[in-house]
Amino acid sequence: MATPYVTDETGKYIASTQRPDGTWRKQRRVKAGYVPQEEVPVYENKYVKFFRSKPELPPGLSPEAAAAPGKAEPSDTGLSKAAKRNLKRKEKRKQQQEKGERDTDELIQALERSALSEPLPGCGAASPIVSPGASPGDAPASERSRRLKNLRKKLRQVEELQQRLDAGEVPNPTREQLEKLSRRKTLEEELRGLERDS
Repeated sequence: MATPYVTDETGKYIASTQRPDGTWRKQRRVKAGYVPQEEVPVYENKYVKFFRSKPELPPGLSPEAAAAPGKAEPSDTGLSKAAKRNLKRKEKRKQQQEKGERDTDELIQALERSALSEPLPGCGAASPIVSPGASPGDAPASERSRRLKNLRKKLRQVEELQQRLDAGEVPNPTREQLEKLSRRKTLEEELRGLERDS
């Protein structure tokens, strides 16, 4: 964008302009030969100028030969042993990646078909969500072990709270603490049921 100049009998001025916030800049007087910063050409050293003037094609190659349809792919005969080995590794990695993606897709589909177990809000027990064609006993072992660990932790917390109450450390238990103590029996039953299934 060129800088707008105003010329009158007193000299040359940069015209007043409006800022984005709506205020106006004053017009500024400019000496003869002044070039605004945004219009100053970027400095290029001799190496940059040389590489810009250099043709893109290798020396001796005619533009017609470069434009002609080339061979499909260069043959491996001109490659060194290391380059050939690297090409083989690259192809092998690509095949493994494709195989891994296929395995991942199959795993996702299998997980979608399997039964999931999610706890109901406000309830300690889990209600299984069974997909069509799957039985409730098909839950993955990791889900079962996670649930067992969670139940043992809750039981440990209930026992610690009971010990603190018996020792008199908690003189007035809160409603939540009393609810936790009342759930002890259901937690134990659920834990026994899961241990029996394993």
